[in-house]
Amino acid sequence: MRRALVLGVLCGLVACLTPVQASERCGDVVTIETPARSTLRYAFLLPSGAQAGGGVTLVLLAGGAGHVDLDAQGCAQKLKGNSLVRSVPLFNAAGFATAVVDAPTDFQGEDGLGGFRTDPRHAKELGQVIADLRARTRGAVWVVGTSRGAISAANAASRLAGPAAPDGLVLTSALMAGQSGARKPWVAQSVFDLPLEDIRVPLLVVGHAADTCVRSPPSLMERVVARARSARQQVVTVSGGPAKPPPAGLDACEGRTPHGFVDQEAEVAAGIARFVRGSTY
Repeated sequence: MRRALVLGVLCGLVACLTPVQASERCGDVVTIETPARSTLRYAFLLPSGAQAGGGVTLVLLAGGAGHVDLDAQGCAQKLKGNSLVRSVPLFNAAGFATAVVDAPTDFQGEDGLGGFRTDPRHAKELGQVIADLRARTRGAVWVVGTSRGAISAANAASRLAGPAAPDGLVLTSALMAGQSGARKPWVAQSVFDLPLEDIRVPLLVVGHAADTCVRSPPSLMERVVARARSARQQVVTVSGGPAKPPPAGLDACEGRTPHGFVDQEAEVAAGIARFVRGSTY
């Protein structure tokens, strides 16, 4: 179903909050050895005052190169403007644990994850993170991917099974239109290169009506849910936000634009929270 939302100020627990700068400690850094003998790290943060055990953990997959460069305190040194990185405090305030996943050590160059985002081996590595979190928290684990990170999230949800599989999937500003004929072939990749028909978990797809990034046209979101076989799914088109015109060209694909729900992060986080808890956005 599609809901066009004109979002104003919401006064729920999460919606009246705004993203804040990362504190001195952004999470516990957990390191996992991959089958490729590289290492993959994620920053795990429980909600304030909570203890591991039950609840829901959101695995957050940033866009771009995917290399957030976590420091020893679990704080991202790169991609700080990414909508999911900015929204960690909002998700924590809503009662969710979060896990910001960095690129593995063998994919931290200029291209970062690049074409590896659609690779089954990438899904398997994300499955290691999911299984580790499920054992750590004894709760549900959802995967949330934004922009190019949505490719990684859909890869995991469409290929994994058992304890390594996510309990649900959220895609925001998903990369749905690649650039064929580009100098780097992986630029042509999109979520449609994955076996979306194998996605059976609850699926939420969110985009912004003013997103002018050529890679994430909101008009294609219905095609994603049409291919998936989720028992519960929803497409949401967000509207509103800053009055100034969105940027043009590739600048429109940056985080602090409608593509990244700038100035509407709290409302979007609140909608995601409602869907994860079994309601609608």
